[in-house]
Amino acid sequence: MMNNSKLVIIPTYNEMENIQDIIREVLSLPDNFDVLVIDDGSPDGTADLVRDMQKMYSGKVFLKERTGKLGLGTAYLEGFAYALEKGYAFIFEMDADFSHNPQDLSRLYAAASEKGRDLVIGSRYVSGVNVVNWPMGRVLMSFFASKYVQFITGIPVRDTTAGFVCYRRRVLEAIDLNKVRFIGYAFQIEMKFTAWKLGFSIHEVPIIFTDRTKGESKMSKHIFREAIFGVIYMKLKSMVKKYRPVNQT
Repeated sequence: MMNNSKLVIIPTYNEMENIQDIIREVLSLPDNFDVLVIDDGSPDGTADLVRDMQKMYSGKVFLKERTGKLGLGTAYLEGFAYALEKGYAFIFEMDADFSHNPQDLSRLYAAASEKGRDLVIGSRYVSGVNVVNWPMGRVLMSFFASKYVQFITGIPVRDTTAGFVCYRRRVLEAIDLNKVRFIGYAFQIEMKFTAWKLGFSIHEVPIIFTDRTKGESKMSKHIFREAIFGVIYMKLKSMVKKYRPVNQT
């Protein structure tokens, strides 16, 4: 792989209405992204549509199929392992439902490649509250969840539960991915918290998050409960665990 190779990881479950359009938009960008779809056994045929895209975009679209809903975090961990094995330099997380604007991938990449940031977050809250089409209750729950994480952990990140992220390869190499504990939204917090404790530079790029217009949301109260209690666990664990900052020279 070239040292600027880029992989966008997109987990899916029943995303037949969105997956082909999102792949087309990502591959139309000038930055030469590859796409890895990790499908959790979607009964609606999402994986079949990805296979059709593989025929159209040979060597640019990849697919890993799993046998059931195994959790967002485990999907990304499989994607990270694939990216590291294949030698990608920049690894992205992104939703399939267009809540993350594919055009913003280029902005995240620029912050990592041009400004030298290690972890770049597409942030809903770094410049106010930039969320479209969410009920007010959900906006408030998400916003104050991030405030809660900041308060408990001290992490200097406004949008700690964000799922639109760019990692430099060295961040994922430094984190012991086999010991990542959480699989829901707390996974997103845990990855950012660990990267911060290891001394990596973090940057938030303001984005506008737009709730899906096709398909069904996978959000649940259980996911937020995991995040709330997971933060306490992370903080307590960090008080006894020794983090050795990574030499980034």
